Amino acid sequence: QVQLVESGGGLVQAGGSLSLSCLASGSIFSINAMGWYRQAPGKQRELVATITSGGNSNYADSVKGRFTISRDNANNTVYVQMNSLKPEDTAVYYCYADHRPWGASHYTRSWGQGTQVTVSS
Repeated sequence: QVQLVESGGGLVQAGGSLSLSCLASGSIFSINAMGWYRQAPGKQRELVATITSGGNSNYADSVKGRFTISRDNANNTVYVQMNSLKPEDTAVYYCYADHRPWGASHYTRSWGQGTQVTVSS
């Protein structure tokens, strides 16, 4: 069993900043990619940012230059620093981790429960 627990969501005014973190725990031997998705009301879940175990990152065009993803491999934690927030960033943010237990040959994706980010105008 693997659990991902997010923290750091909340309410912020437009132009403000928030930082989210996500800790993965359980039967984990290694983690490949980690990252964040978000889902706004009435919309599909969309990719925000991803980062590999080697530190290579990718971002959605809508957040490039404003969001920064990072991770602590030793502690199985992924972060996203969100600056210059806009009302359209309002959504539930979900973290994920592609992990495998010792002896397994394939990776499985697990998700966090989600954390609400609300940006007021």
